[in-house]
Amino acid sequence: MRALVILHPGFEEIEAITPMDLLSRAGIEVVSASINSKRSVTGRSSITLEADTVLSDVIEDLFDIVVLPGGPGIQAIRNHSIVCSVLQRHHASEKWIASICAAPLLLQDAGLLDKCSRYTCHPSVEDEFCGQLEDCEVVIDGNILTARGAGSSLPFSLKLVEKACSLETARTIAASICDRSGTLTGVE
Repeated sequence: MRALVILHPGFEEIEAITPMDLLSRAGIEVVSASINSKRSVTGRSSITLEADTVLSDVIEDLFDIVVLPGGPGIQAIRNHSIVCSVLQRHHASEKWIASICAAPLLLQDAGLLDKCSRYTCHPSVEDEFCGQLEDCEVVIDGNILTARGAGSSLPFSLKLVEKACSLETARTIAASICDRSGTLTGVE
């Protein structure tokens, strides 16, 4: 199983690193890809990550999971043709697409929320959506998983592990990181 994490300038670091870490713990190969021509990507808190590759080099690959971290950099990549193409192809192939914070705007740009009846996002971008937003930390509709923001990174990532692998795997990882918040219950 493989996951693609798309990194863009101004990404929210915790929203990228948390799913990368927990998916790796679940035995999933994680590939990070920069949307730019350079692999080096700086997040909103000036933390720079070295992506494994650039998105244009893996555009034809099919991953089991695509993860979109949010952050203030989302506005600069709205309607990005490669990102939209990757999302549409993975959605059509019924692969998991996980989007957090402001990143559900990219799902909207790709036309994926038209088919989705339930989703959530960061409160700062709620006004840009027409559909049925849920006031929940994590929402799953079909193969799309959305979450509110940086504070939702742990339940977002654990729920993704649960759906991609199993509840048992997610519980094992939650126990190994001393998560006692009960984040594996009550979300959806």
